[in-house]
Amino acid sequence: MSGFSADWLALRESADHAARNRRLVDLVAARFADLDHVGVLDLACGTGSNLRAQAPHLPARQRWRLVDHDPQLLDAARAALIAWADRVERQTPLTLLRADRRLEIVFDRSDLARFDRNLLAPDLDLVTGAAFFDLVSAPWIEDFCAALAERRLPLYAVLSYDGRERWSPTHGADDELLAAFLADQRRDKGFGPAAGPGAAALLQDALERRGYDVETAPSPWRLGPAEKDLIRALAEGSAQAVAETGRVPAPVVSDWRASRCRAESCEIGHVDLFAQRRN
Repeated sequence: MSGFSADWLALRESADHAARNRRLVDLVAARFADLDHVGVLDLACGTGSNLRAQAPHLPARQRWRLVDHDPQLLDAARAALIAWADRVERQTPLTLLRADRRLEIVFDRSDLARFDRNLLAPDLDLVTGAAFFDLVSAPWIEDFCAALAERRLPLYAVLSYDGRERWSPTHGADDELLAAFLADQRRDKGFGPAAGPGAAALLQDALERRGYDVETAPSPWRLGPAEKDLIRALAEGSAQAVAETGRVPAPVVSDWRASRCRAESCEIGHVDLFAQRRN
């Protein structure tokens, strides 16, 4: 699967946390509010940002299994989580105390190109993933949702890119560049042709057909002057992806890149989803 650097993940973490839809955060919290402990599987965990965002909204005792294909990211996740914790109670398995939460964390290297149903351990209560499902293919989503349904497990999928962008000030090539970028979003990223902006809708359809109630809600990045470094990195990455498609003349891409690196603000659309089986 395609890789992401620890630096990029660190740069976007505060924007990711701010973007999460509060209504769905509250729905997930309410789902587990009566439990003493909860077991969570985090797919494509990166450096552990999803855990850091979600842990305060889950019961006081938590068991997390963090899965990623990249051993360097798993090492970075371990280091970042230790730095985030108030205290390290134990190194193996890593057990952290943060505020009134106690978290036991296992790190698991797995490619995820084919979903391994063995990841759905018997003591699991919730499956989650952040900025991940837009990378996978439609057949991958079908197989994954079938596995979830067999175990009747809920899914909390956050920050799936939805293809909507608004930059300020506008640029004459915005529509042309976005169309090329969306084409790039659907290329194979190690799972087959990527679902891209259609990921949330594919998840919703696959889960509703299997007896789930599904809630979705917008979770856009709203970036301004305080996020100028993220805006610049986003512009650089988008321009590079567009250039690689060959769909837009190089001078147009270069001019757009220069303009967007100086953008005052932008809004990048995402969708959060929470699904649980009907009784």
